[in-house]
Order: sequence, then structure tokens, then C-alpha cells
Amino acid sequence: MDSSFFLTTVAAAVGLFTLLRKLRIHKDNVFAKWAVEKPIFFGKFYGRGTGPLQVLPPSSPSRIWTHHVFPSFRGEDVRRDFLSHIQMELQRKGITPFVDNEIKRGESIGPKLIKAIRGSKIAIILLSRNYASSKWCLDELVEIMKCREEFGQTVMAIFYKVDPSDVKKLTGDFGKVFGRTCAGKTKEDIGRWREALAKVATIAGYHSSNWDNEAAMIEKIATDISNMLNNFTPSSDFEELVGMRAHLEKMEPLLCLDSDEVRMIGIWGPPGIGKTAIARVAYNQLSNSFQLSVFMDNIKANCSRPCSDDYSAKLQLQQQFMSQITNHKDMVVSHLGVASNRLKDKKVLVVLDGVDQSVQLDAMAKETWWFGPGSRIIVTTQDHKLFRAHGINHIYKVGFPPTEEALQIFCMYSFGQKFPKDGFEALALKVTELAGSLPLGLRVMGSYFRGMSKQDLGADIRSVLKFSYDALDDEDKDLFLHIACFFSLEKIRKVEEHLTKKFLEVRQRLNVLAEKSLVSIDSGYITMHSLLQKLGREIVCRQSIHEPGHRQFLYNKREICEVLIGDETGSKSVIGIQFDRNGIKEKLDISEKAFEGMSNLEFLKVYGYHDTMQLNRSLNYLSHKLRLLHWSHFPMTCFPCTVNLKFLVELIMDHSKLENLWEGKKLLPSLKWMDLSYSVNLKELPDLSTATNLEKLYLNDCSSLVKLLCTNGYTNNLEKLDLRNCSSLIELPWSFGNSTKLEKLYLGGCSSLLELPSFTGNAIKLQSLDLGVSNLLELPSSIGNATNLVDLDLSNCSNLVELPLFIGNLKKLQRLRLEGCSKLEVIPTNINLESLDILNLRNCSMLKSFPQISTNIRHLDLTGTAIEDVPPSIRSWPRLDRLLMTYFENLKELPHALERITSLHLKTEIQEFPPCVKKISPLHEIFLRGCRKLVSIPTIWDSISYMDATDCESLEILECSFRNPSVWLNFANCFKLNQEARDLVIQTSIDAVLPGGKVPAYFTHRATGAGPLTIKLNERPLPISMSFKACILLVSNGDHAACCIDESTDVTVMYNNDSYMLYPPLAEHLYTFQVEAEVTSSQLLFEFKLKSNNVWKIGECGIVQHLEVPP
Repeated sequence: MDSSFFLTTVAAAVGLFTLLRKLRIHKDNVFAKWAVEKPIFFGKFYGRGTGPLQVLPPSSPSRIWTHHVFPSFRGEDVRRDFLSHIQMELQRKGITPFVDNEIKRGESIGPKLIKAIRGSKIAIILLSRNYASSKWCLDELVEIMKCREEFGQTVMAIFYKVDPSDVKKLTGDFGKVFGRTCAGKTKEDIGRWREALAKVATIAGYHSSNWDNEAAMIEKIATDISNMLNNFTPSSDFEELVGMRAHLEKMEPLLCLDSDEVRMIGIWGPPGIGKTAIARVAYNQLSNSFQLSVFMDNIKANCSRPCSDDYSAKLQLQQQFMSQITNHKDMVVSHLGVASNRLKDKKVLVVLDGVDQSVQLDAMAKETWWFGPGSRIIVTTQDHKLFRAHGINHIYKVGFPPTEEALQIFCMYSFGQKFPKDGFEALALKVTELAGSLPLGLRVMGSYFRGMSKQDLGADIRSVLKFSYDALDDEDKDLFLHIACFFSLEKIRKVEEHLTKKFLEVRQRLNVLAEKSLVSIDSGYITMHSLLQKLGREIVCRQSIHEPGHRQFLYNKREICEVLIGDETGSKSVIGIQFDRNGIKEKLDISEKAFEGMSNLEFLKVYGYHDTMQLNRSLNYLSHKLRLLHWSHFPMTCFPCTVNLKFLVELIMDHSKLENLWEGKKLLPSLKWMDLSYSVNLKELPDLSTATNLEKLYLNDCSSLVKLLCTNGYTNNLEKLDLRNCSSLIELPWSFGNSTKLEKLYLGGCSSLLELPSFTGNAIKLQSLDLGVSNLLELPSSIGNATNLVDLDLSNCSNLVELPLFIGNLKKLQRLRLEGCSKLEVIPTNINLESLDILNLRNCSMLKSFPQISTNIRHLDLTGTAIEDVPPSIRSWPRLDRLLMTYFENLKELPHALERITSLHLKTEIQEFPPCVKKISPLHEIFLRGCRKLVSIPTIWDSISYMDATDCESLEILECSFRNPSVWLNFANCFKLNQEARDLVIQTSIDAVLPGGKVPAYFTHRATGAGPLTIKLNERPLPISMSFKACILLVSNGDHAACCIDESTDVTVMYNNDSYMLYPPLAEHLYTFQVEAEVTSSQLLFEFKLKSNNVWKIGECGIVQHLEVPP
């Protein structure tokens, strides 16, 4: 594959993706450093647990090692025999000991010897009868024990023909020798030697008296030193395996290594996710703590695939297993009891990697009692049901790495480091997104940039993924292709309904795909990884390489256009079309018989913001097997009446030009979901009486809709009806009152609605009700029967005076919204809505009494009410965390209220900031809008996160400071603010608006108009992203009044694939906001422009790196 072609393809494939944001990758090899400084599992399993040595943690990674081993010994005792044999065995094992032949011995050890001690990984102290006769040896011992304490140097003690107790107590011949050495020496020296000897005597070492065979003792010592050095060396497993530390920390409680129980642990995840790598690193870290260990890798490929009743095949598998764990190549296994007989008293670590059949576990690890206490068996698979079949309950599900880790993985394989090389930042980000965070995909794509051939690329990633697909039966393969081409990111319930006629036991088959990690089922949705999706679509493409009209699914824009408007025609093979019109500007004249040959078409999705399709009579030939019709911005005023929709399950035609859905009556027995929302020309619905299984009907924002037909059928099973903002709707059919299954009814904004249906006895399942209708005088009494109601919205019912007593029946009510009920005066007091979480009474301007309908409220909004008293009991409300109020004069007399208020609105007539505000410690938001006489704002709490001082036209001074780094400040039309106050607003906020005619000079890069602004970056290496503060001066483009606030105006500034709304839009005002920029080169370019606005223009712009803003 030509590299330029590959790069072009990658760039094109991700052209529509938004570049990844807010990535900060540092050069430091964090994980490798951690692995050196701290062994995995917190050092708990560092070294061999069965050995006799007390092994200390390795010392600092910054030290330079010159020798493996430093031996301290008395030459006259051991040099010619014992020591020479040890040195020979060490050299045979490739271990380099320090040799002091060239060092001249004097009264004390010199700098060369001290350097040698400190430069050795392990110090061996060979304590013999005359060891203490040498001041030199004793000084060496003092230095070694010092290194042990200060640097954690590993120290070994060998007691050669001496008793450790004599060394510790300085008794026997060893003590006599020590006494002679001390003659004439200072108390300080003697004290240091005594202390060092006492410490070394407590080290559990090797006693020559315990060995009959000196050669065996020497072999044991050399082997243990070798193993210690292996463990001492930081594992390189972490240098390229990004995120491994996190994986192993999550596995630690599953392994429970402190327990003597025999435990089986499963590692589960999709192919290519890193299961084998995790198991391999865990094995390398832990194997030394077990008597026997084995890593059986890629069992599904390397071991035979026996049938479940093939006894001889099980014997073969167990023979392979036993041969490897015992290191006995020619082992013969004559029956399946061999493994348990040989291993039941052994502490073993077994990793069975890539298990795909239950029989493999039966042969190698069928029961936990096969293994000795403390054994651990780790099994990796992508098939979750294997764990259930074998009672494996401790399972680690391997998730996809976060974006930052995914980028690091790609960079390790492409650049040999965890960050992109200069000039490759943008490409690395794009390719990482293309790979979809699958570690195998990231590794292969990264390796490609290091010269991997096309053959290697295909073999390495595609074969792993396709292996899982090929293992499926034909039905599951077909289901896999349906998900890959059409139903990924869809609700599981809808997938089941759409496919229930095509596949037997759809849910069970979906679970099979999930257990094999080919799809994910989470929060009610089914998803498939992008690489698996790509595999599925490639398989579909190969069904008919040159004639797309003969494939099962069509999803490529160009190919769909060829089928619908060109000479290519669709065939009965086509069952699904997914057509994204976005980006297609030219008119598409659909052939009249484009759909005629597609007699098996079941799923049709056409979406995009602008419809450029000319349909003519082509829809008359739509398949009668159609189950899903999703056509956003449908261009016709009426759907053809000739189309048979008997099997239609879902109809979506949002934002359509429909005036009437269709003429006449259609059979719709399968229809469950209908969405015609935002079809502003739709005037009425046809007869839907045959849609007896309809569950959800979305008609919101159909502003021309006048009426719904009074037919029974379609309301029988209706669960959700959304009629919000159907402003022309006059009445609802009486049949809605009989809807016993209705759960959600939304009527907010139906301003012409004259009467609500009665739900007498039939509202038992109703959970959410929006009756925000301006001419509603009172609530229908039938609402009192809705005892399962959770959410009741009565916002803007401006004629509602009293909340009825039967509201107390709604014991499950959690949210009650009465915002804008300007005539509301009475709320019942002798009720207790114990489940109430949110109560919104904002702008209920006639309400004077504090609402006492629940003490469990978490969010209470009393802003704009006439309430001027708060009961002391509010102190004991256990869940209240947001209390919004308008300031009133005697608030200062209510300390219990000051303790709970989080948001405060000040009335416009105030001249001075009320002193009691300083006492409101939990205050987060303060609103001063329209306080025209206010001159200064004193010091307030640092917790403030939002301040709105719009139209405080006399405001000059800010004595306060804003220490919350996320504070938003609005000082619109505060033209008298002094310069110090203006600088404070700009420099301490994350977002701000304030008057100004010029971008301040501390914005280091400024320009007239919208830019561009160019920032040159000199730091190396370049960061992945940087944070800036932007400043925009908005000016009027013509005769627009400078101080006119039009809150309906949407003024949005666009910059570098992002946007920010300038609110409120005002001339001669500055808007500052945070900007995150991906760094793709040593030069950053910023250019700002307003989105589709002729009233305003950018007068100046500026940018400064966040940290450069002066304090």
C-alpha cells in the first residue's frame, strides 16, 4: 500500500469527525517510571515467597549500577574454597560480582570500595569465624547496612560455620575475635560495628550447618540471586503497554492473593481489546510467587478443537498442559485424573488464554480442588457464557481505553514514544479516532507507520476480528451484519421489534453476540465497535463487489445514488438502505422505478438537513415488507396512498413538508412508533384506528395541527403522546380519556386548547404530565387519580389561582413546576408530598405563603414570589441543596434562611448592597439585573460562580474578588465601571460580558475585525492542546441601537471548528471566553466570524494564553 494513498484515505475517512479536544500528553514515561519505583500490586508479591531470603524493595531508579553483587568476606576463611565456588556459579549464570583484587587495603575502606558497595544491586555478607577480625570487613558491613537503610539495598547473609546468635550477641569464637579487634579502637567505631552485626544477624539467611551438601547450598544461593536480579530489573512490560497499571489495580481485588482459597478469575472483552496482554503482564509479575506456573497462550488456535465428548482429545489437551507446567516434554497422560493428582498439593499459577470451548476448561482446569491452596487460574475469553458454565464469578471486563490512552498506544507503536513527533500531531489524533480506541487497531495502525506491509496489516487485525465472525452460526452471522450495517447505536427494544419476524429468539441471539464481545448492550442500547462495523460492511460489500444493488444493505452515498438515479437498479437482495444526504447539494431526480426491484426492502432511512430529492412516483413501488421508514425532511405534502404499510413498525418523518400524512385508511397492525414532530404544515392526521399497537406518538411543534380524529384504536395501547407547541390544536379526542396505558402526556404550549380530557379511573399509569396551557383555570379532578405521577408541569398557567387539595394524592410526585403561574395564591398546607424533589414557583408573583407541602425537597425556587417569611424548620430539611429567593427587607432577621440560600435576586430599587448578603455562606449565584442605583459591590463569598449585573448603569466599583476559577460574570450595560473593575472581570472569569470599545492590551495577540491571529509556538516538544482566553468586541453593523437587548437574537461566533454564543448581544461590548485549541504545528491560527448575522460584526478580537493573563 502506498503510504501517501493510505494517509489520504485516513484523512478523508475522518474528515467529518471533530478533532479530539483537551488532550494533554506529557513526555514523561509515567508508567515505566512507576514500574521501576513501585512493583505492581504494591510490591506485595515481589520475589519468591518460598525462598529463605528477606528481600527488600529495589532502590531508586536514578542510581547507576556497576555490579550485580558485592561480596563482603574474610579472605583467609573462604577465598580459596567456598567463595571461589560461589563466584564460579554466579559467573556461569551471567552474574557479575565485584572483585577487589586491585584495591589496596588500608586502615579504612576508601572511596572506590564505597562506590562499589553503593553501585551493587545486591550485597552478600559471608559471615565466617574470623570475619570480625578485620576492621576492613566491619567497615564494609557498616556501609552495607547504611545502604540497606538509606537506599533499600538488598542484603543477603550467609552464616558459614558460625552461629547467627554468636554474631548477634558477640559470643563464642566469633565474639572473642571481635573483642581482639576492638582493642584500642574508639567507642564510636565499636558502637557502629556492634549495631551492624546485630542487624545482619537478624536477616534470615543461609546457614551452612543446615546443609549436608555444600554444592547444593551454593547452587541454591546462586539461583536465588539470579531470581532476585530478574525481579530487581524493572519490567519492560509497562513501557509499551499503556494503561496496564490501571488494569492490574482493578484485577487485584479479584485475584485476592492474600487468600489461601483456590480462585478462578476471568478476563473478558472483545477481540483486540488487550485481554492477552493483561494476562501476560499479570503472569510475569506473579509467577515467582507460585511453586509452578504456566501460560497456555492462544488455546483456540494452538490447541486442537475437540468435541465435548471426545475423551482422547481431552487427554491430549491435559497432556499439553501438564507437559508445560511441569517442564516435562515427554509426559504421558493416561487418564484425566493426572492433573489433579499431581497438582492438588501445589500452589500454582495457570493462565489459559483464548479459551473458546468449554471442553478446554474441562481438560485443564475443571475443578478448583485440582490445585493446591493459594492457586490462581486466570482464563481469558470473549465468550461470557463459558464463565457461567464453569462457575467463574470473579470476572474482569476489559473496557476500551480513554481517548488520551488510545493516543498514547498509537504513538508508542508509530513513533516509539507516548506522544506524537513534531508535525504529526493532527494525523495522530485523526488516526486514533478512526481506530475507535480498540488497542489492536491502534497497534496495527501505529505499526503501519513503521513500515508494516499491506499483508501484515490485513493479517494482523482483520484475521483476529473475522475469526470471531466465522465462529458464528449462519443466523448469528446474518444478525451481526444487520447490526453492523443498520442497527448500531439503536435501542435494544426497537432492534427486537424490527427483527422479530426475521430471526427466532432475537434477544437470545443478541445476547450471544454480546457474550462473544461482538456487540455491547448498555443502558438499553446496542452498540458495535467501529472496526467490527467496518468488518461487517466489508463482508456485505463482497456479496456483490461491482453491483451494489445486489447486496443486502446499502449505506454508501455514491452507491445509493447510483442505484436510485443511475442505470444501476436495486434487486430483491436489498433489505436495508441508510442514506445520509448531508453534503449532497445537487438535485437528485429519483428514478420512477428505483424501488420497483427491491421487493424485500424492510428498512429505509433517509436523513439530512436539506432534502434535494425529486421523488415523482417512485415511492409507489415501495416494498410491502417495509418495517422501518425513517425519512427526515420528507419533501412531499402527502405520502402515497398506494403503499402497503401492513408490516410497518416505525414511522419517522420529522421536519417534513407534509400537510396530510396520507389519504384514506391504511392497515397498520404492526405500527408501534410514529414521529411527525416539527412538521409545521401538517393540519390533520388520517384515520389511525387500525394502529392498535401504537405506543408512542410524537407530534410536538406541529403548529398547524388543528385536530386529531376521534377514533378508538390507536389510543388503546398508547404510552406516550407529545403535543407540545401544537398551538392550533383546539381539542383532544375523548378517546384519550380511556387510555389505560398512557404514561407520558405533554400538552405544554397548546395555547388554543379549550378543554382537557377526563382521565377518571384511567390515569393509573400516568407518570409525566405537562399541562402548561395559558387558559387553564383549574386542574381536572381526575388528575388526583394519577397516583403514579412523577412529573407535573403547570408552567405558565397564568389563570390558575389555586392548587387543589387532591394534589396531596400524588405520593410519588418528584417534580412540580409552577413557574409563571402569575395568579397563583394558594398552595395546600395540610399535605405531605414525601417524594417531592423539585418545586419551582419562580414568578408566582401573587404567592405570599411559604410552601409547606414537603420537607424532602432538594431544589426550591421562590424567585419572583411575594414570600417574605421562611419557617425555621427549613434548617432541618435534610435534602435541600438549592434554595433560590428574591431579597426582602426582613431577610436579615431570618438567620435560618441565610444558612440555606444558594441563589439570590436583588430587587431593582436597592441603592446599597445589603450587608446581610455577606452572611449567606452557601451563596453561589447572585442576580443584580436592573439595579440602576447600585454604585459598588462589596466583598462577598468566594463561592460565587455566577453574577448577573446587567443594566446596573451606576455601578462603578468592585470591592469584591472572584476566586472561583469557573465564575461567569455578566456586566452588560454597566458603562460606569472603572478600569480596575473591568480588568478584574476579564482576568478572573471563565466567561464574561462587559462594556468596552477596545480589546485590552494584555491580550498578547490582537487584530482589527475578525482576525486572523497567528500565534507562534517555540516550546519543544509541542503540546497536544493549549488553553487560551479570547476577547471579542461586538459592534453594530448599521443603525442597530447600542443598548437594545434582544434576547431572542442568536449571535454566535465561530472559530476553529467550535462556536460560542455572545449573550446578550450588545454593541460596544467585550465578550471573553475560554478557547481550547489542538496543536497541529508550531503555528496556531485563530479566525473569528459571526454565524449568519447581518445586524452585528466583530470590531476587534484578541487572544492570550490562559497562564499569561496578569493576576
